[in-house]
Amino acid sequence: MPTNRQILLDNRPQGEATLANFKLVSTETPALQDGQVLVRHHYLSLDPYMRGRMNDSKSYAACQPLGEVFQGGTVGEVVESRHPKFAVGDKVVGFGGWQEYSVVNASQSGTLKKVDTTHVPLSHYLGAVGMPGVTAWYGLNKIIAPKAGETLTITAASGAVGSAFGALAKARGCRVVGIAGGPDKCSYVTDELGFDACIDYRQHPDVKSMSAALKAACPKGIDGHFENVGGYILDAVLLRTNAFARIALCGMIAGYDGQPLPMQNPALLLVNRIKLEGFIVSEHMEVWPEALAELGQLVGSGKLRPRETIAQGIESAPQAFLGLLKGKNFGKQLVKMI
Repeated sequence: MPTNRQILLDNRPQGEATLANFKLVSTETPALQDGQVLVRHHYLSLDPYMRGRMNDSKSYAACQPLGEVFQGGTVGEVVESRHPKFAVGDKVVGFGGWQEYSVVNASQSGTLKKVDTTHVPLSHYLGAVGMPGVTAWYGLNKIIAPKAGETLTITAASGAVGSAFGALAKARGCRVVGIAGGPDKCSYVTDELGFDACIDYRQHPDVKSMSAALKAACPKGIDGHFENVGGYILDAVLLRTNAFARIALCGMIAGYDGQPLPMQNPALLLVNRIKLEGFIVSEHMEVWPEALAELGQLVGSGKLRPRETIAQGIESAPQAFLGLLKGKNFGKQLVKMI
């Protein structure tokens, strides 16, 4: 059996996460039992939510255990199988974690899914046609529930969730305004993803400046907002929302290092009768087939052209992850294993 290199969570961060929180080890993969398959990972997904799970604190999911393989989504290929529904060579998506191989009990529902790479590249099943894409789909359709002609905004617009959100919202006839960091990302958001406008938050570092930029980009106000970041940008968005606006709260990356994120004007939620709903997409598996079907069509037709930042080798995962938390990635952050 092959040697398997793994990244473990060695200790918990005190404030900002660092490379010292992770540990690279090698181990032998165990022999398969009946019902199991051995998957060789091709790509590992890096996502902002992982930072929250490094903390030993109350959250919507159990924290990442110390001394164990860091958890995360993977796509790869079956290289050995003792399960009748999986054959050697099958391309699969699962939750194999930060390691080169995983042994999967394939009889357990939801642990492993075969995917078709004829029209959709394998890596996209960790992004636009995976969890991030479904996250965008759910927040848009089930919480914001837009009508044609409405104005929608989204933070982290150039990322995996943001790019899918833009394509989905434009398909519903909405005006879509993104918020991203830097001129290159903003150009990608408008020129390649088809957003109507994009605001560079680095040029607007406070509530007053961001609110003015939002007013210029959204002259009719904001009807729906998808929040990935939190902090002062959310305060600025609230100043520009219309009555009965809807906010899908997906992430608060500005506070992942533990600092509180107070709201400046929470009374605006009442004044504008705003619906604000947080959600975790893994709690809504019933929508995944419908969402993935639409997302696959958008990618296959070229209407959604997601960008990827790819680090090479399992040993690069911690550094790439820390870069993701600082916005150094462009689009979906992946680690290529082979």
